[in-house]
Amino acid sequence: MSIYGIGKMICRLYFTFVIRAEVIGRENIPKEGPVLLCSNHISNYDPPLVGSFIKRKLNFMAKQELFEKKLIGSLLNALGAFPVKRGAGDRQALKKGLSMLKEGKVLCLFPEGTRSKTGEVGKGLSGSGFFALKSEAVIVPVAVIGKYKPFHKVTIVYGKPLDFQKLRDQKTNAADATEEIMDGIRALIDEHRKREKANES
Repeated sequence: MSIYGIGKMICRLYFTFVIRAEVIGRENIPKEGPVLLCSNHISNYDPPLVGSFIKRKLNFMAKQELFEKKLIGSLLNALGAFPVKRGAGDRQALKKGLSMLKEGKVLCLFPEGTRSKTGEVGKGLSGSGFFALKSEAVIVPVAVIGKYKPFHKVTIVYGKPLDFQKLRDQKTNAADATEEIMDGIRALIDEHRKREKANES
């Protein structure tokens, strides 16, 4: 078993039995072909949570500083991560991400670029819109809801793919495309909260 496979198994056991993760919508992720997963960001646990419950290998960006330590950098590479310089458009990272999508892989992004301190979805950076417009990937919004506390439920919702063909045809700019993605994430959170309230009443 690969390092990725071992890490995934350990994380899945942890999220299932300690965090008590509730998983919704796994069937919305295509079994093959390029996929862009875009999730809100509330914790450092988000990347392993998003990847633990899907069959396909996840690839994601991580801040370049983490790769400066050789051991950690090697481990991150084995786990599907690649470096990105924060605070500016990193052309090398953009090319790497596009290349992965062209190869039919799954790329996971956290458009906000940093963790939300309030738990509410913030403004997304334009990189997500760039990948969505410049590739033929299926765009799947993802919502992580709750707090990572032992035996307190965290819910992860993989939403239905967003229809981006019209935006691609219209040559929409990356910022507007990102906002479309963020709206999709917010809609998942709102729908889940309404469901929870309905179940309580």
